[in-house]
Amino acid sequence: MKKILLPLATSAVFALAGCSPAEDKQSQTPVAPEKSNFDEVYASISADDIRPPLKTLASDEFEGRLPTTVGEKKTLDFLVKEFKAAGMQPGNGDSFLQEVALMEITADPAMTMTIGDNVFKYKDDMVASSKREQDAVSLTDSELVFVGYGVNAPEYEWNDYEGLDVEGKTVVILVNDPGFENPESGKFQGTTMTYYGRWSYKYEEASRQGAAGALIVHETAPASYGWSVVANSWSGPQYGLVSDDGGASRVAVEGWLTLEAAQKVFADAGMDFYAEKQKAMQGPYSQAMDIAASVTVNNKFEKSKSYNVIATLPGSERPDEHIIYTSHWDHLGKDDTKEGDQIYNGAHDNATGTAASVVMARAFGKLSPAPKRSVSFLIVTAEEQGLLGSKYYADNPVIPLDKTVANINMDAMNILGKTKDVAVVGMGKSELEDNLNVAAQRQGRTLTQEDRPEAGYYYRSDHFSFAKKGVPALYAEGGSEPADAETAAYRKRMNVIVTGCYHQVCDQYRDTWDLSGIAQDTQMLFDVGYQVANADEWPAWKASSEFQRQ
Repeated sequence: MKKILLPLATSAVFALAGCSPAEDKQSQTPVAPEKSNFDEVYASISADDIRPPLKTLASDEFEGRLPTTVGEKKTLDFLVKEFKAAGMQPGNGDSFLQEVALMEITADPAMTMTIGDNVFKYKDDMVASSKREQDAVSLTDSELVFVGYGVNAPEYEWNDYEGLDVEGKTVVILVNDPGFENPESGKFQGTTMTYYGRWSYKYEEASRQGAAGALIVHETAPASYGWSVVANSWSGPQYGLVSDDGGASRVAVEGWLTLEAAQKVFADAGMDFYAEKQKAMQGPYSQAMDIAASVTVNNKFEKSKSYNVIATLPGSERPDEHIIYTSHWDHLGKDDTKEGDQIYNGAHDNATGTAASVVMARAFGKLSPAPKRSVSFLIVTAEEQGLLGSKYYADNPVIPLDKTVANINMDAMNILGKTKDVAVVGMGKSELEDNLNVAAQRQGRTLTQEDRPEAGYYYRSDHFSFAKKGVPALYAEGGSEPADAETAAYRKRMNVIVTGCYHQVCDQYRDTWDLSGIAQDTQMLFDVGYQVANADEWPAWKASSEFQRQ
Protein backbone atom coordinates (compact mmCIF):
# COMPACT_ATOMS: atom_id res chain seq x y z
CA MET A 1 0.00 0.00 0.00
CA LYS A 2 2.78 2.46 0.82
CA LYS A 3 4.37 1.98 -2.61
CA ILE A 4 1.11 3.20 -4.17
CA LEU A 5 0.29 6.06 -1.82
CA LEU A 6 3.74 7.65 -1.50
CA PRO A 7 4.01 8.93 -5.10
CA LEU A 8 0.47 10.36 -4.89
CA ALA A 9 1.26 12.21 -1.67
CA THR A 10 4.51 13.51 -3.14
CA SER A 11 2.66 14.85 -6.20
CA ALA A 12 0.19 16.66 -3.95
CA VAL A 13 3.01 18.34 -2.05
CA PHE A 14 4.65 19.52 -5.28
CA ALA A 15 1.30 20.85 -6.53
CA LEU A 16 0.74 22.86 -3.37
CA ALA A 17 4.24 24.26 -3.59
CA GLY A 18 3.66 25.43 -7.14
CA CYS A 19 6.38 23.26 -8.72
CA SER A 20 6.44 19.88 -10.47
CA PRO A 21 8.36 16.68 -9.62
CA ALA A 22 10.35 17.14 -12.82
CA GLU A 23 11.51 20.60 -11.73
CA ASP A 24 12.75 19.20 -8.40
CA LYS A 25 14.45 16.07 -9.76
CA GLN A 26 17.95 17.37 -9.17
CA SER A 27 17.21 18.00 -5.51
CA GLN A 28 16.16 14.37 -4.89
CA THR A 29 18.74 11.82 -3.70
CA PRO A 30 18.64 8.53 -5.65
CA VAL A 31 17.71 5.51 -3.54
CA ALA A 32 20.81 3.34 -3.19
CA PRO A 33 20.43 -0.42 -3.63
CA GLU A 34 20.33 -2.36 -0.40
CA LYS A 35 23.86 -3.18 0.72
CA SER A 36 24.54 -6.90 0.83
CA ASN A 37 25.77 -8.54 4.03
CA PHE A 38 27.55 -11.25 2.01
CA ASP A 39 30.99 -10.55 3.50
CA GLU A 40 29.68 -10.81 7.04
CA VAL A 41 27.81 -14.06 6.35
CA TYR A 42 30.77 -15.51 4.44
CA ALA A 43 33.10 -14.81 7.37
CA SER A 44 30.69 -16.43 9.82
CA ILE A 45 30.98 -19.92 8.26
CA SER A 46 33.25 -21.88 10.60
CA ALA A 47 34.46 -25.32 11.59
CA ASP A 48 32.48 -24.93 14.83
CA ASP A 49 29.30 -24.76 12.72
CA ILE A 50 30.15 -27.89 10.76
CA ARG A 51 31.21 -30.14 13.63
CA PRO A 52 27.81 -30.69 15.35
CA PRO A 53 25.80 -31.84 12.29
CA LEU A 54 28.76 -33.91 11.09
CA LYS A 55 29.07 -35.64 14.44
CA THR A 56 25.33 -36.30 14.58
CA LEU A 57 25.03 -37.72 11.08
CA ALA A 58 28.05 -39.99 11.57
CA SER A 59 26.95 -41.25 14.99
CA ASP A 60 26.13 -44.89 15.70
CA GLU A 61 22.55 -43.77 16.37
CA PHE A 62 22.09 -43.25 12.62
CA GLU A 63 23.28 -46.83 11.93
CA GLY A 64 25.28 -46.04 8.81
CA ARG A 65 22.39 -44.26 7.02
CA LEU A 66 21.43 -47.15 4.75
CA PRO A 67 18.40 -46.32 2.57
CA THR A 68 15.01 -47.71 3.68
CA THR A 69 16.19 -48.40 7.24
CA VAL A 70 15.60 -46.69 10.57
CA GLY A 71 18.86 -44.89 9.84
CA GLU A 72 17.21 -43.20 6.86
CA LYS A 73 14.22 -42.07 8.93
CA LYS A 74 16.50 -40.47 11.52
CA THR A 75 18.55 -38.80 8.78
CA LEU A 76 15.53 -37.38 7.00
CA ASP A 77 14.01 -36.06 10.22
CA PHE A 78 17.30 -34.40 11.15
CA LEU A 79 17.78 -32.76 7.74
CA VAL A 80 14.23 -31.45 7.45
CA LYS A 81 14.48 -29.96 10.94
CA GLU A 82 17.80 -28.30 10.09
CA PHE A 83 16.59 -26.86 6.78
CA LYS A 84 13.46 -25.46 8.39
CA ALA A 85 15.58 -23.82 11.08
CA ALA A 86 17.81 -22.35 8.34
CA GLY A 87 14.81 -20.58 6.82
CA MET A 88 14.51 -22.83 3.80
CA GLN A 89 11.15 -23.61 2.22
CA PRO A 90 9.97 -27.06 1.08
CA GLY A 91 11.46 -27.69 -2.35
CA ASN A 92 8.84 -30.14 -3.62
CA GLY A 93 5.52 -28.34 -3.34
CA ASP A 94 4.68 -28.39 0.35
CA SER A 95 7.18 -31.17 1.11
CA PHE A 96 10.90 -31.31 1.78
CA LEU A 97 10.97 -34.87 0.40
CA GLN A 98 10.93 -36.49 -3.03
CA GLU A 99 9.99 -40.17 -3.04
CA VAL A 100 12.39 -42.47 -4.87
CA ALA A 101 11.07 -45.93 -5.73
CA LEU A 102 13.86 -48.46 -5.19
CA MET A 103 14.16 -52.15 -5.82
CA GLU A 104 16.12 -53.77 -3.01
CA ILE A 105 17.75 -57.04 -4.01
CA THR A 106 19.83 -59.10 -1.60
CA ALA A 107 21.84 -62.02 -2.92
CA ASP A 108 22.30 -65.05 -0.71
CA PRO A 109 26.02 -65.03 0.18
CA ALA A 110 26.05 -68.85 0.20
CA MET A 111 27.13 -69.04 -3.42
CA THR A 112 30.11 -70.20 -5.40
CA MET A 113 31.11 -69.61 -9.00
CA THR A 114 32.57 -72.41 -11.08
CA ILE A 115 34.77 -71.53 -14.04
CA GLY A 116 36.46 -74.52 -15.62
CA ASP A 117 37.98 -76.51 -12.76
CA ASN A 118 38.01 -73.54 -10.38
CA VAL A 119 35.46 -73.07 -7.63
CA PHE A 120 35.52 -69.46 -6.46
CA LYS A 121 34.20 -68.30 -3.09
CA TYR A 122 31.92 -65.32 -2.59
CA LYS A 123 33.76 -62.18 -1.38
CA ASP A 124 37.10 -64.06 -1.23
CA ASP A 125 37.49 -64.58 -4.99
CA MET A 126 34.44 -63.02 -6.58
CA VAL A 127 31.17 -61.21 -6.02
CA ALA A 128 28.04 -61.73 -8.09
CA SER A 129 24.61 -60.17 -8.06
CA SER A 130 21.61 -59.62 -10.28
CA LYS A 131 19.35 -56.67 -10.99
CA ARG A 132 16.59 -58.97 -12.22
CA GLU A 133 13.45 -59.39 -10.15
CA GLN A 134 13.70 -63.16 -9.93
CA ASP A 135 14.08 -65.52 -6.97
CA ALA A 136 16.97 -67.29 -8.67
CA VAL A 137 19.14 -66.25 -11.61
CA SER A 138 21.66 -68.67 -13.08
CA LEU A 139 24.46 -68.91 -15.54
CA THR A 140 24.86 -72.53 -16.62
CA ASP A 141 27.98 -73.37 -18.60
CA SER A 142 27.96 -69.86 -20.04
CA GLU A 143 30.77 -69.47 -22.54
CA LEU A 144 33.32 -66.80 -21.58
CA VAL A 145 34.48 -64.16 -24.05
CA PHE A 146 37.23 -61.70 -23.21
CA VAL A 147 36.16 -58.31 -24.58
CA GLY A 148 39.12 -56.18 -23.50
CA TYR A 149 37.81 -53.01 -21.88
CA GLY A 150 34.24 -53.68 -22.99
CA VAL A 151 34.02 -50.30 -24.69
CA ASN A 152 31.88 -49.18 -27.61
CA ALA A 153 32.89 -45.56 -28.22
CA PRO A 154 32.38 -44.31 -31.80
CA GLU A 155 33.91 -40.90 -31.02
CA TYR A 156 37.15 -42.66 -30.09
CA GLU A 157 36.85 -45.12 -33.00
CA TRP A 158 36.88 -47.99 -30.52
CA ASN A 159 34.50 -50.96 -30.32
CA ASP A 160 35.55 -54.06 -28.43
CA TYR A 161 32.26 -55.73 -29.43
CA GLU A 162 32.60 -55.21 -33.17
CA GLY A 163 31.60 -58.33 -35.06
CA LEU A 164 30.79 -60.22 -31.85
CA ASP A 165 27.66 -62.09 -30.94
CA VAL A 166 27.68 -62.43 -27.16
CA GLU A 167 24.03 -63.44 -26.82
CA GLY A 168 23.82 -65.87 -23.89
CA LYS A 169 27.55 -65.59 -23.18
CA THR A 170 29.47 -64.08 -20.29
CA VAL A 171 31.91 -61.29 -21.08
CA VAL A 172 35.11 -60.75 -19.10
CA ILE A 173 36.13 -57.10 -18.92
CA LEU A 174 39.14 -55.07 -17.82
CA VAL A 175 38.55 -52.21 -15.40
CA ASN A 176 39.12 -48.53 -16.39
CA ASP A 177 39.58 -47.55 -20.06
CA PRO A 178 42.31 -48.08 -22.70
CA GLY A 179 44.09 -44.81 -21.95
CA PHE A 180 44.96 -45.51 -18.32
CA GLU A 181 47.96 -47.82 -18.72
CA ASN A 182 48.82 -46.72 -22.24
CA PRO A 183 48.71 -42.91 -22.09
CA GLU A 184 51.38 -42.45 -24.76
CA SER A 185 49.00 -44.03 -27.27
CA GLY A 186 46.88 -40.89 -27.32
CA LYS A 187 43.77 -43.02 -26.85
CA PHE A 188 40.81 -41.67 -24.88
CA GLN A 189 42.09 -39.09 -22.35
CA GLY A 190 45.30 -40.77 -21.26
CA THR A 191 45.46 -41.44 -17.54
CA THR A 192 42.32 -39.36 -16.95
CA MET A 193 39.41 -41.77 -16.78
CA THR A 194 36.45 -41.30 -19.08
CA TYR A 195 32.97 -42.61 -18.38
CA TYR A 196 33.89 -45.68 -20.44
CA GLY A 197 36.15 -46.72 -17.58
CA ARG A 198 33.37 -46.87 -14.98
CA TRP A 199 32.03 -50.23 -13.85
CA SER A 200 28.46 -49.00 -14.31
CA TYR A 201 29.09 -48.30 -18.00
CA LYS A 202 30.61 -51.75 -18.54
CA TYR A 203 27.52 -53.54 -17.20
CA GLU A 204 25.24 -51.23 -19.22
CA GLU A 205 27.12 -51.90 -22.45
CA ALA A 206 27.25 -55.67 -21.85
CA SER A 207 23.47 -55.53 -21.37
CA ARG A 208 23.01 -53.60 -24.62
CA GLN A 209 25.10 -56.25 -26.39
CA GLY A 210 22.80 -59.03 -25.13
CA ALA A 211 25.31 -60.79 -22.87
CA ALA A 212 24.03 -63.14 -20.17
CA GLY A 213 26.72 -62.19 -17.68
CA ALA A 214 29.49 -59.63 -17.20
CA LEU A 215 32.55 -60.10 -14.99
CA ILE A 216 34.97 -57.23 -14.36
CA VAL A 217 38.55 -58.09 -13.42
CA HIS A 218 39.58 -56.11 -10.37
CA GLU A 219 43.01 -54.48 -10.28
CA THR A 220 43.70 -51.97 -7.55
CA ALA A 221 45.54 -49.30 -9.57
CA PRO A 222 43.13 -48.94 -12.50
CA ALA A 223 40.08 -49.38 -10.25
CA SER A 224 41.52 -46.84 -7.79
CA TYR A 225 40.38 -48.91 -4.80
CA GLY A 226 41.20 -52.26 -3.25
CA TRP A 227 39.27 -55.51 -3.36
CA SER A 228 37.76 -54.90 0.09
CA VAL A 229 35.82 -51.95 -1.36
CA VAL A 230 34.32 -54.23 -4.00
CA ALA A 231 33.54 -56.97 -1.48
CA ASN A 232 31.83 -54.55 0.91
CA SER A 233 30.01 -52.47 -1.69
CA TRP A 234 28.67 -55.30 -3.87
CA SER A 235 27.52 -57.56 -1.02
CA GLY A 236 24.49 -57.12 1.20
CA PRO A 237 21.38 -55.28 0.01
CA GLN A 238 21.80 -53.80 -3.46
CA TYR A 239 19.49 -51.16 -4.81
CA GLY A 240 18.31 -50.13 -8.23
CA LEU A 241 15.55 -47.91 -9.50
CA VAL A 242 12.27 -49.67 -10.13
CA SER A 243 12.10 -50.49 -13.85
CA ASP A 244 9.15 -51.28 -16.09
CA ASP A 245 10.69 -54.56 -17.29
CA GLY A 246 11.70 -55.89 -13.88
CA GLY A 247 15.38 -55.70 -14.79
CA ALA A 248 15.00 -58.02 -17.79
CA SER A 249 17.08 -55.71 -19.97
CA ARG A 250 20.09 -56.11 -17.68
CA VAL A 251 22.61 -58.94 -17.93
CA ALA A 252 21.47 -61.80 -15.71
CA VAL A 253 24.60 -61.76 -13.55
CA GLU A 254 26.88 -58.81 -12.80
CA GLY A 255 30.10 -59.63 -11.00
CA TRP A 256 33.74 -59.03 -10.24
CA LEU A 257 36.73 -61.37 -10.13
CA THR A 258 39.85 -60.78 -8.08
CA LEU A 259 43.01 -60.46 -10.14
CA GLU A 260 44.22 -63.80 -8.76
CA ALA A 261 40.99 -65.53 -9.74
CA ALA A 262 41.12 -64.01 -13.22
CA GLN A 263 44.72 -65.17 -13.71
CA LYS A 264 43.63 -68.73 -12.92
CA VAL A 265 40.75 -68.52 -15.38
CA PHE A 266 42.96 -67.21 -18.18
CA ALA A 267 45.58 -69.87 -17.44
CA ASP A 268 42.97 -72.65 -17.58
CA ALA A 269 41.84 -71.20 -20.91
CA GLY A 270 45.41 -71.54 -22.22
CA MET A 271 45.89 -67.77 -22.15
CA ASP A 272 48.15 -65.40 -20.25
CA PHE A 273 46.19 -62.62 -18.57
CA TYR A 274 48.85 -59.93 -18.97
CA ALA A 275 49.56 -60.84 -22.59
CA GLU A 276 45.86 -60.55 -23.39
CA LYS A 277 45.68 -57.27 -21.52
CA GLN A 278 48.54 -55.87 -23.60
CA LYS A 279 46.66 -56.73 -26.78
CA ALA A 280 43.52 -55.06 -25.41
CA MET A 281 45.43 -51.84 -24.72
CA GLN A 282 46.58 -51.50 -28.32
CA GLY A 283 43.16 -51.38 -29.96
CA PRO A 284 39.68 -52.89 -29.96
CA TYR A 285 40.07 -56.54 -28.99
CA SER A 286 38.10 -59.66 -28.15
CA GLN A 287 38.92 -63.32 -27.78
CA ALA A 288 36.80 -66.41 -27.12
CA MET A 289 38.14 -68.22 -24.05
CA ASP A 290 36.79 -71.74 -24.65
CA ILE A 291 35.87 -72.06 -20.98
CA ALA A 292 32.51 -71.71 -19.24
CA ALA A 293 31.09 -70.24 -16.05
CA SER A 294 28.26 -71.39 -13.81
CA VAL A 295 26.74 -69.62 -10.84
CA THR A 296 23.33 -69.31 -9.24
CA VAL A 297 22.33 -66.10 -7.51
CA ASN A 298 19.44 -66.62 -5.10
CA ASN A 299 17.72 -63.34 -4.47
CA LYS A 300 15.43 -61.80 -1.95
CA PHE A 301 13.89 -58.72 -3.46
CA GLU A 302 11.31 -56.18 -2.54
CA LYS A 303 10.23 -52.76 -3.65
CA SER A 304 10.89 -50.03 -1.17
CA LYS A 305 10.75 -46.29 -0.84
CA SER A 306 13.57 -43.94 -0.05
CA TYR A 307 13.69 -40.18 -0.25
CA ASN A 308 15.68 -37.27 -1.57
CA VAL A 309 15.56 -34.12 0.54
CA ILE A 310 15.05 -30.82 -1.25
CA ALA A 311 14.96 -27.37 0.37
CA THR A 312 14.78 -23.99 -1.34
CA LEU A 313 15.53 -20.34 -0.65
CA PRO A 314 13.39 -18.45 -3.19
CA GLY A 315 15.21 -15.89 -5.32
CA SER A 316 14.39 -12.21 -4.91
CA GLU A 317 14.13 -11.45 -8.64
CA ARG A 318 14.23 -14.69 -10.66
CA PRO A 319 12.74 -17.32 -8.34
CA ASP A 320 12.03 -19.77 -11.16
CA GLU A 321 15.78 -20.09 -11.92
CA HIS A 322 17.73 -22.30 -9.49
CA ILE A 323 21.27 -23.10 -8.46
CA ILE A 324 21.21 -26.60 -6.96
CA TYR A 325 23.73 -27.79 -4.39
CA THR A 326 23.95 -31.57 -4.06
CA SER A 327 25.34 -33.99 -1.52
CA HIS A 328 24.31 -37.52 -0.61
CA TRP A 329 23.10 -38.49 2.85
CA ASP A 330 23.33 -42.28 2.48
CA HIS A 331 26.06 -44.76 3.33
CA LEU A 332 26.38 -48.55 3.71
CA GLY A 333 24.48 -49.20 6.95
CA LYS A 334 25.65 -52.00 9.19
CA ASP A 335 26.72 -55.63 8.91
CA ASP A 336 25.38 -57.81 11.72
CA THR A 337 27.68 -60.67 10.71
CA LYS A 338 30.84 -58.72 11.54
CA GLU A 339 32.58 -59.14 14.86
CA GLY A 340 33.27 -55.95 16.78
CA ASP A 341 32.31 -52.71 15.05
CA GLN A 342 29.43 -53.41 12.66
CA ILE A 343 28.48 -49.90 11.58
CA TYR A 344 29.71 -48.19 8.41
CA ASN A 345 29.29 -44.68 9.79
CA GLY A 346 30.31 -42.89 6.60
CA ALA A 347 31.69 -39.85 8.40
CA HIS A 348 33.93 -38.67 5.60
CA ASP A 349 31.72 -40.18 2.89
CA ASN A 350 29.44 -38.29 3.14
CA ALA A 351 28.43 -36.86 6.48
CA THR A 352 30.96 -34.12 5.68
CA GLY A 353 29.20 -32.92 2.53
CA THR A 354 25.77 -33.24 4.12
CA ALA A 355 26.83 -31.24 7.17
CA ALA A 356 28.35 -28.60 4.88
CA SER A 357 25.02 -28.38 3.03
CA VAL A 358 23.23 -27.67 6.31
CA VAL A 359 25.72 -24.95 7.24
CA MET A 360 25.59 -23.41 3.79
CA ALA A 361 21.79 -23.33 3.90
CA ARG A 362 22.02 -21.38 7.15
CA ALA A 363 24.38 -18.94 5.46
CA PHE A 364 22.11 -18.37 2.47
CA GLY A 365 19.20 -17.90 4.86
CA LYS A 366 21.04 -15.04 6.56
CA LEU A 367 21.74 -13.10 3.35
CA SER A 368 20.15 -9.72 2.92
CA PRO A 369 19.00 -9.16 0.29
CA ALA A 370 18.33 -12.72 -0.82
CA PRO A 371 20.11 -13.84 -4.01
CA LYS A 372 18.35 -12.93 -7.26
CA ARG A 373 17.97 -16.57 -8.26
CA SER A 374 16.67 -19.34 -6.03
CA VAL A 375 19.14 -21.58 -4.25
CA SER A 376 18.13 -25.18 -3.60
CA PHE A 377 19.73 -27.98 -1.63
CA LEU A 378 19.20 -31.50 -2.94
CA ILE A 379 20.45 -34.15 -0.50
CA VAL A 380 20.03 -37.44 -2.32
CA THR A 381 19.64 -41.08 -1.41
CA ALA A 382 21.37 -44.20 -2.73
CA GLU A 383 24.51 -42.57 -4.13
CA GLU A 384 26.52 -45.55 -2.93
CA GLN A 385 24.36 -47.85 -5.04
CA GLY A 386 25.18 -46.09 -8.31
CA LEU A 387 24.03 -42.45 -8.00
CA LEU A 388 20.41 -43.65 -7.89
CA GLY A 389 18.89 -40.74 -5.97
CA SER A 390 20.39 -38.10 -8.23
CA LYS A 391 19.64 -40.19 -11.33
CA TYR A 392 16.00 -40.43 -10.28
CA TYR A 393 15.88 -36.69 -9.67
CA ALA A 394 17.47 -35.90 -13.04
CA ASP A 395 14.91 -38.14 -14.75
CA ASN A 396 12.06 -36.71 -12.65
CA PRO A 397 13.15 -33.16 -11.83
CA VAL A 398 11.17 -31.11 -9.35
CA ILE A 399 12.77 -27.99 -10.80
CA PRO A 400 12.73 -28.08 -14.62
CA LEU A 401 16.19 -28.75 -15.98
CA ASP A 402 15.86 -25.80 -18.34
CA LYS A 403 15.46 -23.61 -15.25
CA THR A 404 18.39 -25.26 -13.44
CA VAL A 405 21.26 -22.84 -13.95
CA ALA A 406 24.04 -24.91 -12.37
CA ASN A 407 24.83 -27.74 -9.99
CA ILE A 408 27.51 -27.60 -7.28
CA ASN A 409 28.37 -30.88 -5.57
CA MET A 410 29.84 -31.64 -2.13
CA ASP A 411 31.07 -35.15 -1.43
CA ALA A 412 33.73 -36.47 0.97
CA MET A 413 35.06 -33.04 1.90
CA ASN A 414 38.51 -32.14 3.14
CA ILE A 415 39.21 -33.37 6.70
CA LEU A 416 42.95 -32.67 6.47
CA GLY A 417 43.01 -28.95 7.20
CA LYS A 418 43.27 -25.82 5.08
CA THR A 419 45.05 -25.92 1.73
CA LYS A 420 46.71 -23.44 -0.59
CA ASP A 421 45.19 -25.11 -3.65
CA VAL A 422 41.79 -26.27 -4.84
CA ALA A 423 41.45 -29.60 -6.63
CA VAL A 424 39.01 -29.33 -9.55
CA VAL A 425 37.56 -32.73 -10.36
CA GLY A 426 37.23 -33.08 -14.11
CA MET A 427 39.07 -29.82 -14.72
CA GLY A 428 38.17 -27.94 -17.89
CA LYS A 429 34.49 -28.87 -18.02
CA SER A 430 32.53 -25.63 -17.55
CA GLU A 431 32.57 -21.87 -16.97
CA LEU A 432 31.70 -22.56 -13.33
CA GLU A 433 35.45 -22.93 -12.93
CA ASP A 434 35.75 -19.21 -13.71
CA ASN A 435 33.47 -18.47 -10.75
CA LEU A 436 35.44 -20.95 -8.69
CA ASN A 437 38.67 -19.17 -9.55
CA VAL A 438 37.25 -15.88 -8.27
CA ALA A 439 36.19 -17.57 -5.03
CA ALA A 440 39.55 -19.31 -4.65
CA GLN A 441 41.48 -16.07 -5.21
CA ARG A 442 39.47 -14.44 -2.43
CA GLN A 443 41.12 -17.03 -0.17
CA GLY A 444 44.55 -16.70 -1.77
CA ARG A 445 44.28 -20.16 -3.34
CA THR A 446 44.97 -21.51 -6.81
CA LEU A 447 43.11 -24.06 -8.91
CA THR A 448 44.78 -27.36 -9.76
CA GLN A 449 43.71 -30.58 -11.43
CA GLU A 450 42.65 -33.37 -9.08
CA ASP A 451 45.47 -35.62 -7.89
CA ARG A 452 44.15 -38.81 -9.48
CA PRO A 453 42.19 -38.06 -12.65
CA GLU A 454 42.63 -41.73 -13.53
CA ALA A 455 40.12 -42.60 -10.78
CA GLY A 456 37.29 -40.96 -12.75
CA TYR A 457 35.82 -39.12 -9.79
CA TYR A 458 33.87 -36.79 -12.08
CA TYR A 459 31.74 -39.81 -13.01
CA ARG A 460 31.43 -41.12 -9.46
CA SER A 461 29.34 -38.55 -7.64
CA ASP A 462 25.92 -36.97 -7.95
CA HIS A 463 26.82 -33.98 -10.11
CA PHE A 464 27.31 -36.46 -12.97
CA SER A 465 23.54 -37.07 -13.11
CA PHE A 466 23.10 -33.36 -13.87
CA ALA A 467 26.02 -33.23 -16.30
CA LYS A 468 24.52 -36.03 -18.38
CA LYS A 469 21.38 -33.90 -18.76
CA GLY A 470 23.40 -30.88 -19.90
CA VAL A 471 23.38 -28.87 -16.65
CA PRO A 472 26.84 -27.36 -15.94
CA ALA A 473 28.11 -29.15 -12.84
CA LEU A 474 31.04 -28.37 -10.56
CA TYR A 475 32.87 -30.68 -8.18
CA ALA A 476 35.86 -29.16 -6.38
CA GLU A 477 37.51 -29.71 -3.02
CA GLY A 478 40.56 -28.91 -0.93
CA GLY A 479 43.81 -29.72 -2.70
CA SER A 480 47.02 -31.40 -1.58
CA GLU A 481 49.19 -28.44 -0.54
CA PRO A 482 48.73 -27.74 3.19
CA ALA A 483 48.29 -24.13 4.25
CA ASP A 484 51.24 -24.13 6.68
CA ALA A 485 53.75 -26.35 8.48
CA GLU A 486 51.39 -27.11 11.36
CA THR A 487 48.69 -28.28 8.96
CA ALA A 488 51.26 -30.35 7.06
CA ALA A 489 52.24 -32.16 10.26
CA TYR A 490 48.58 -32.77 11.16
CA ARG A 491 47.87 -33.97 7.64
CA LYS A 492 50.70 -36.48 7.83
CA ARG A 493 49.44 -37.85 11.16
CA MET A 494 45.81 -38.03 10.10
CA ASN A 495 46.55 -39.67 6.77
CA VAL A 496 48.05 -42.61 8.66
CA ILE A 497 44.78 -42.97 10.58
CA VAL A 498 42.20 -42.59 7.80
CA THR A 499 43.98 -44.13 4.82
CA GLY A 500 42.15 -47.27 3.82
CA CYS A 501 38.89 -46.29 5.55
CA TYR A 502 36.90 -45.67 2.37
CA HIS A 503 33.75 -47.82 2.66
CA GLN A 504 35.10 -49.42 5.83
CA VAL A 505 33.83 -49.31 9.42
CA CYS A 506 36.78 -47.09 10.34
CA ASP A 507 35.27 -44.18 8.37
CA GLN A 508 33.95 -42.67 11.58
CA TYR A 509 33.90 -39.22 13.14
CA ARG A 510 36.91 -38.18 15.22
CA ASP A 511 37.05 -35.24 17.61
CA THR A 512 40.67 -34.78 16.51
CA TRP A 513 39.65 -33.89 12.96
CA ASP A 514 40.68 -30.42 11.84
CA LEU A 515 37.56 -29.21 10.04
CA SER A 516 39.01 -25.86 8.97
CA GLY A 517 39.50 -27.27 5.46
CA ILE A 518 35.80 -28.11 5.19
CA ALA A 519 34.91 -24.63 6.43
CA GLN A 520 37.31 -23.11 3.89
CA ASP A 521 35.72 -25.08 1.03
CA THR A 522 32.19 -24.37 2.28
CA GLN A 523 32.94 -20.65 2.17
CA MET A 524 34.40 -21.02 -1.31
CA LEU A 525 31.44 -22.94 -2.74
CA PHE A 526 29.03 -20.57 -0.99
CA ASP A 527 30.82 -17.78 -2.87
CA VAL A 528 30.49 -19.65 -6.19
CA GLY A 529 26.76 -20.16 -5.71
CA TYR A 530 26.27 -16.54 -4.69
CA GLN A 531 28.06 -15.32 -7.82
CA VAL A 532 25.99 -17.53 -10.13
CA ALA A 533 22.75 -16.68 -8.34
CA ASN A 534 23.32 -12.97 -9.00
CA ALA A 535 25.02 -13.04 -12.41
CA ASP A 536 23.39 -11.69 -15.56
CA GLU A 537 24.35 -14.72 -17.67
CA TRP A 538 24.10 -18.46 -17.10
CA PRO A 539 27.36 -20.46 -17.00
CA ALA A 540 28.03 -22.68 -20.01
CA TRP A 541 30.06 -25.79 -20.72
CA LYS A 542 33.55 -25.32 -22.11
CA ALA A 543 33.80 -26.03 -25.82
CA SER A 544 35.96 -29.10 -25.14
CA SER A 545 33.43 -30.66 -22.76
CA GLU A 546 31.47 -33.75 -23.75
CA PHE A 547 28.35 -32.31 -22.09
CA GLN A 548 26.07 -29.73 -23.64
CA ARG A 549 22.53 -28.62 -22.96
CA GLN A 550 20.08 -30.37 -25.25
